[in-house]
Amino acid sequence: MTGRLQARSLIDALVAELSEQIFDGRLPAGAAVIETHVADEYEVARPTAKAAIERLVGEGLLRRGPHRSARVPVFDAGNVADLYFARTCLERQVMRELASRRLTPPAALGAQAEIRALSGAGGSTTAVVEPDIRFHRSLVDAVGSPRLSRMHASIMAETRLCMAQVQAFGLLRVAEIADEHEAVLDAIADGDPERADQALDLHLTRACRALLTRLG
Repeated sequence: MTGRLQARSLIDALVAELSEQIFDGRLPAGAAVIETHVADEYEVARPTAKAAIERLVGEGLLRRGPHRSARVPVFDAGNVADLYFARTCLERQVMRELASRRLTPPAALGAQAEIRALSGAGGSTTAVVEPDIRFHRSLVDAVGSPRLSRMHASIMAETRLCMAQVQAFGLLRVAEIADEHEAVLDAIADGDPERADQALDLHLTRACRALLTRLG
């Protein structure tokens, strides 16, 4: 039993390290992540490296074709459009549910405060990625459905990578992100499901269009 727990924690640690390398660009878009290289670099057994890589494939942070090494995804227009389509379908219903309960989770308010502070300090869209992801995840988690949260977490892992890769070009002003979040929160607090739905749709649609324009 002890051995399995230690092995599991080692895999978790390796997943966390590789994830950070993917998010911060040390493993750039298109880079191959090979089991033997990972095993040698981190001095772990190949099954441990393989398990970590497969976990990242399952989370969408790596992609593997038939008989090919896993690679960091390269987001093209089709990937971005589908990613935001999936997010919009899920999150719009969440906003309606939260508004029907007038439920504004403290974690979302905290993330929004960070974004507003970045806006006042002239922060970049790179800096806003983390609190933006937390804002949206906290809203979904507030519904109280573990399955819904798991589905959304999977989508948001890919979203974080997409934003980190593409929004370094400064596509969205932090002040606009903060204002659009504020509109969502106000509609929820007012108990207006229709307005919360529309505010969220506008927010994600604008972000998606900016990314698609940048990708040509």
